[in-house]
Amino acid sequence: MKRPLKPEELRLWSLVASTVHPLPGRARPTAPEPPLGGADAIRQVSAGGPSPTRAPARPSAAHRHGPQHIEPRRHHRIARERDPIGARLDLHGLDQDRARATLEGFLLRAWDEGYRAVLVITGKGVQGDGVLRRRTPEWLADPRLRQVVAGVSEAHRRHGGEGALYVALKRKPRG
Repeated sequence: MKRPLKPEELRLWSLVASTVHPLPGRARPTAPEPPLGGADAIRQVSAGGPSPTRAPARPSAAHRHGPQHIEPRRHHRIARERDPIGARLDLHGLDQDRARATLEGFLLRAWDEGYRAVLVITGKGVQGDGVLRRRTPEWLADPRLRQVVAGVSEAHRRHGGEGALYVALKRKPRG
């Protein structure tokens, strides 16, 4: 667990960060809030205000659009093939309707067979903005697949990179 930064460390970092200039075309990062010093920090915390070291709350799953991302450790295990990729599906050459139907059938069969991770190859499209690449995460978030899909993330370069997705599947209930 990381320790919170001390006020003098925050001050020093802000001095260093003020000397950095963004690359052309990039926006300047927002400046961090100035650290509260001594009695001000104690007053704010005792008054019920937010703790100066507390991280902002993350949005709940209900507010996110699309499927959840795979946990970083599980993504790493899949990319390194420590968690085997049970099956692969290549959607190249299919129109949207056929691709969606094929994807749903494939995922339901893979889940039924007990696979924990699969690879879905969408391709990148002509200019890197392919229809299947863009729509597949929407299809994976569909309520019909909610019982099956645990998470989705971009594949490692050796498995297709931006043109492929790892899909983590939930465990099939016993019984």
